[in-house]
Amino acid sequence: MTLVASQFITGISIGAVLLLIALGLALTFGQMNVINMAHGEFIMAGAYTTFVLQKVFSDAGVSLLVALPAAFVVAGLMGVLLEILLIRRLYARPLDTLLVTWGVSLMLQQLARDVFGAPNVQTRAPDLLTGNVHLWTGSDGVELTIASNRLFILGLVLVCLVALTLVLRLTPLGRRIRAVVQNRDLAAVSGVPTARVDRLTFFLGSGLAGVAGVALTLLGPIGPTMGTNVIIDAFLVVVVGGIGQLKGSVIVAFTLGVLQSGVEYATTLSVAKVIVFVAIVAFLQLRPQGLFTVRTRSLA
Repeated sequence: MTLVASQFITGISIGAVLLLIALGLALTFGQMNVINMAHGEFIMAGAYTTFVLQKVFSDAGVSLLVALPAAFVVAGLMGVLLEILLIRRLYARPLDTLLVTWGVSLMLQQLARDVFGAPNVQTRAPDLLTGNVHLWTGSDGVELTIASNRLFILGLVLVCLVALTLVLRLTPLGRRIRAVVQNRDLAAVSGVPTARVDRLTFFLGSGLAGVAGVALTLLGPIGPTMGTNVIIDAFLVVVVGGIGQLKGSVIVAFTLGVLQSGVEYATTLSVAKVIVFVAIVAFLQLRPQGLFTVRTRSLA
């Protein structure tokens, strides 16, 4: 029983990382139907923001706390710049956004190599986040623990999720975002400044990618291609959850995390990823619209 609980806790921690990576993409792709392949590079920007701030602050805990809002702003502004220069001309052509943002991602990777170098770099984790947290001891004497850094990421993703939900449901910006998603033309003639809403949505989605980058520095080294390694998982979470459905992304992220943890325990990490991918393909064959579908007032 303790072993099952241990794998479940591990799966939840994996799911938290997946959800944090996909949360920003749920806005830019799920809400705006923009295939932003540069989302992974915004995650990289957040990670390198942490690396730079650790050069300024000697205390790793202080640098981490400062990096969270700083990475949000840095990645958010990068997203706004991308939206203003390129994306705003391609809203009706989602496949073109894929090609354009893929090119942008390659440029940002090369920029990172030129500035920080090609080899991966390591950041320091605060002492508080380097050990394990004891949860309980089973009747068989097996201790159930969770890594402190993953527990922090779980708390961080819950804070981000609650904040994003409150913004979308209770604020004027959230109402405008939902109006634009349901029917952009009707929202425009009703007085909603759609261009401003698009920029703010990109700022929020890209900023959340920056926060995810800060979290990923607690799990391993960072490098110019780290965004490429996680972007596919992020798209899978959003697509399987249902385009424009935040609750679907939450359910899918934690489900995939638990599934990967269980399969990985019985096999290996590589086999687990293959099995999870096959399960996703099979699910999309049965339900191509994803777990949930969004209701719109569009006549298209």
